Amino acid sequence: MTSRERFFSLLDGQSVDRLVLMPITMMFAAEQIGARYLDYATDHRVLVEAQMITASKFDFDYVSCISDPAREAADSGAAVNFFDNQPPAIDETNALLSDKAKLARLKAPDPLVGKRMLDRIRAAEAFQRKVGREKVIEGWIEGPCAEAADLRGINALMLDFYDDPKFVEELFQFVVEMELSFARAQLNAGVDLIGVGDAAASLVGPRIYQEFVWPHEKRLVEGLQAMGTRVRLHICGDIRQITEMVGELGCEIVDLDWMVPVGDARKKMGKDQILLGNIDPVAILLNGSCQRVKEELARCFSEAGSHYIVGAGCEVPRGTPPENVLAMKEFAQGR
Repeated sequence: MTSRERFFSLLDGQSVDRLVLMPITMMFAAEQIGARYLDYATDHRVLVEAQMITASKFDFDYVSCISDPAREAADSGAAVNFFDNQPPAIDETNALLSDKAKLARLKAPDPLVGKRMLDRIRAAEAFQRKVGREKVIEGWIEGPCAEAADLRGINALMLDFYDDPKFVEELFQFVVEMELSFARAQLNAGVDLIGVGDAAASLVGPRIYQEFVWPHEKRLVEGLQAMGTRVRLHICGDIRQITEMVGELGCEIVDLDWMVPVGDARKKMGKDQILLGNIDPVAILLNGSCQRVKEELARCFSEAGSHYIVGAGCEVPRGTPPENVLAMKEFAQGR
């Protein structure tokens, strides 16, 4: 089977010849070609080269347009700090919506005009030309809570849940429409799958998640699926208190960070939810042995069952020994 055939067979409930392998690599991928991370995050040609070489070297089933969470915010006018060898970061001290009244005047950027969003679209186009028949191509957008935090500031947003829920609703609605537009442009460019990163959602309790975040994540997921794509949800952090609700979103794939027991997620999300992960990226993948990597993946697979994709709890760290990533490949190919 090709990687594409393997991936879509899994999602369609058909048999596969081995486990699908889809770990997130960003800084690790840049490292494989000796690129500065600044170039990886700002020049799609560097990102595409790094992703293709990494996918080939370690036999990943996909390539991804992911690099950092600051693309939409940057094109919206947010202040972003860039570094030579670290991911771009939102300037929290100068948040775009530090004055909430600006939201009423804020217009969502056109993905085909904005500099950083367009660069991701160019990556998707290049992937389609180069590996579109072989590998799955993953686009990426931010989820409602994460992007709202980027625009408003994470600390201010957390207070807004209590102080100004109407503003939060309006901000989330703005974000969902912007992200659907960005996703549509990536799909038109040739991606097969949309990853949704909503890390900030792990920072709220179950009541706030249920009341504010879940309805907008659900609208985003349904909007993406209405476009004909599949959805991979990635929420960094401990989501044990909201795992069941996450399972009710209807995403094709749910990533699990290392602190969320796979067996617990399987019980709460049901037998048909495809789970991805979730070995500890630092303790196991960066600092562990090849044998330990395989043992931990075997545990994940045992708890998850057949609806499972091999990956780490979060991004494969820069400096991870290549032999440990090869151990992930060997595990996937042996199942």
